[in-house]
Amino acid sequence: MMDEQQLIEKLRLIERLHAGAATDGEREAAANAKERIRERLRKAGESDPPVEYQFSLGDPWSRMLMSALLRRYDLKPFRYRRQRRSTIMVRVPGSFVDNTLWPEFQKLNRTLQDYLAEVTERVISEGINGDSSEIDVFAEGGRQLPG
Repeated sequence: MMDEQQLIEKLRLIERLHAGAATDGEREAAANAKERIRERLRKAGESDPPVEYQFSLGDPWSRMLMSALLRRYDLKPFRYRRQRRSTIMVRVPGSFVDNTLWPEFQKLNRTLQDYLAEVTERVISEGINGDSSEIDVFAEGGRQLPG
């Protein structure tokens, strides 16, 4: 079971890897990683003008992560009136989304989701009931299905 500090370090490592750290010294400098990614974004904006992107993220943790990631790189997440809360809009160069933002988000989000699942399972098991196995599946009419 990973603790919160280990999770934070793992998230920072993912960012450093997406920043393209080339040396051991660079890999150890999270602030440099953020600046390298911001520089990549600036360069992408020179040849690839920003366009409007829409992300639909169903759970609050993914939305919070995406918003924080966008703000980290000085991008402004927003949504239009009457859009669902699950929608995050941003104006950003497409090449930055394809090559940096989305791959980084996916790895960060998977790491965070795995951690939250572990914590949830542990808390439910210790606080409610130790059996957190999947529920039985029955066919219509009440006959249990195999597997």
